[in-house]
Amino acid sequence: MRQYKPTTASRRGMSVADYGTLTKLPRAKSLTTRLKKNAGRNNEGRISTRHQGGGNKILYRAIDFKQDKMNIPGKIEAIEYDPYRTAFIARVIYADGDRRYVLAPHTLKRGATITSGPEAPLEVGNRTILKRIPIGTFVHNIELFPGKGGQIGRSAGVSIQILAHEEGYTHLKMPSGEIRKVSWDAYASIGQVSNPEYNLVSLGKAGRSRWLNIRPTVRGSAMNPRDHPYGGGEGRQPRGTKRPKTKWGKITGGRKTRRKKKWSNKMIIKRRK
Repeated sequence: MRQYKPTTASRRGMSVADYGTLTKLPRAKSLTTRLKKNAGRNNEGRISTRHQGGGNKILYRAIDFKQDKMNIPGKIEAIEYDPYRTAFIARVIYADGDRRYVLAPHTLKRGATITSGPEAPLEVGNRTILKRIPIGTFVHNIELFPGKGGQIGRSAGVSIQILAHEEGYTHLKMPSGEIRKVSWDAYASIGQVSNPEYNLVSLGKAGRSRWLNIRPTVRGSAMNPRDHPYGGGEGRQPRGTKRPKTKWGKITGGRKTRRKKKWSNKMIIKRRK
């Protein structure tokens, strides 16, 4: 983590992640593409996600979440920054000459070798089936369905602990404290995701949010009565409603949003606190 000296009001308290581990090599152009920006609009042009728009121009890196080149060793060619995600990414060149981007595990350096497969060595960065990985090991980029590719454990600094192997399922402890079952034939990568200090980053100024495609959020109490349930009144007024609500009058704050009959409820052993 890099802290700035308070040379200006906006610099005071600003911090950035440590990029000293990244390699100073150009990106792989064949693995990058430009995605169309929608600024939170749907196919009808209506805002479906508020507070999005603007931001710096960025290129999307095609990440291989499956890592399905089985039993072919790959050498870490570079560790790079990815503007579309919080974690760093690793550029891998395989023995057959193919290049791919994968999520970079923490502590993995340039020049290291990784491999995927049902018999892959149990080392950081390697990818294998869950039932082979010892209890207590931390993993990331885990498949929910065998062969679909990693769907959970992909953010910066995330690691998920293996608690048990039982009746065709592996029990996983999530960062939230939830314990859930996943098929033990699903693949997972060993180790923690890179950039674990990301949660300590302080943007420091509004402009930095705008660079990240984040637009300002207006308080409901600053609006008119017709625009929000909290709006109106002379001066600073209390909320005036019994329960907290969204601008559309939907009750929020402590209300459970998960569907009661969701199919995956049976896979959850213990809910998060």
